Amino acid sequence: MAGLLIQEWIEQSGGAERVLDAMAHTFPNADLLCLWNDAPGRFPGHAVHESWLARTPLRGRKALALPLMPATWRTLRTGRAYDWMLISSYVFAHHARLPRRDVPKFIYAHTPARYIWAPELDERGDHPAVRAAAPLFRRLDRARAKEPVAIAANSRFVRDRVRHAWDRDATVIHPPVAVDRLLAQGDWSAAVTDDAEQRVRDALPDTFVLGVSRFTPYKRLDLVIQAGERTGLPVVIAGSGPDESRLRALAAGAAVPVTFVIFPSDALLYTLMQRAAVFVFPAIEDFGIVPVEAQAVGTPVVTGPLGGQLETFTAGVSGVVASSTDPGDLASAITAAIALPAFDAAAATAGFSEAIFAEKIRAFVGDA
Repeated sequence: MAGLLIQEWIEQSGGAERVLDAMAHTFPNADLLCLWNDAPGRFPGHAVHESWLARTPLRGRKALALPLMPATWRTLRTGRAYDWMLISSYVFAHHARLPRRDVPKFIYAHTPARYIWAPELDERGDHPAVRAAAPLFRRLDRARAKEPVAIAANSRFVRDRVRHAWDRDATVIHPPVAVDRLLAQGDWSAAVTDDAEQRVRDALPDTFVLGVSRFTPYKRLDLVIQAGERTGLPVVIAGSGPDESRLRALAAGAAVPVTFVIFPSDALLYTLMQRAAVFVFPAIEDFGIVPVEAQAVGTPVVTGPLGGQLETFTAGVSGVVASSTDPGDLASAITAAIALPAFDAAAATAGFSEAIFAEKIRAFVGDA
């Protein structure tokens, strides 16, 4: 049976891209479709189709293209007939419709669009134009969410959001994490081969607090720095993104050393995780792949009290839940996490493997 995998857009990296990678591996004969593809060659053996937006100046300009997305998803053309479509959606991809209207549609929801349903979690939803248009988009979004045969959510946290936004129930299927690869490596520092990265590795403090994510305000890496100050521990921040200058300004005035590692390789990133005393993740996330990765290399995690990331660890075993995201409360949780006994990394992350995801997503499409 011919299948079609759909996602908003395809980027070089990201949690949604990891999910799409696993879907493509699980369904090797499926084609892919997106608004635009910024990672050509990522899916060898799969035909990858782009929408008309990819051929316009709106390509890659998500905010400007947003008003046109719902209509674009309703006018898709691929030149091939499909028997089913599986949609990885976090904005409006679940609106997708093919010329043959009876093609069964299955949704893997990372979240209903935060722009319109949870603007308090995404600063882009606070733009006056978005606020003005949100009621119309919410009505349309809820109507389109009635079309799928079935919906899967990436966490219980998102399942609750799906119920509120779309008035639909969802099956929880946690995203795939490469835990087997992480567990198999052992000492990740030995895998760092680049000279510049080796110098970064060798200059790491003996004990430090780690924050890893894209540098955007809602990831709250500023709280990692402030919590590190409260504990008196050096801080390492890894990633990249538009919030870098603000974070560096905050770090410059911090009472503890703050090291930035931009665009680390996998080997260096996992070395940072493995050497950190604790991994701090204060954002309210839909799920949280990175905390699972930190546990897979043996490092306890600290998070705030709300979000899908609470489903990624066992409090008191491989992590600590802070009573709030106030820097003082995060600092207290950091101290508690550092004092935890060593935990079994394989046991802590066993439920998030790529093999389990493949089994569950295959059953999700096949059974429905």
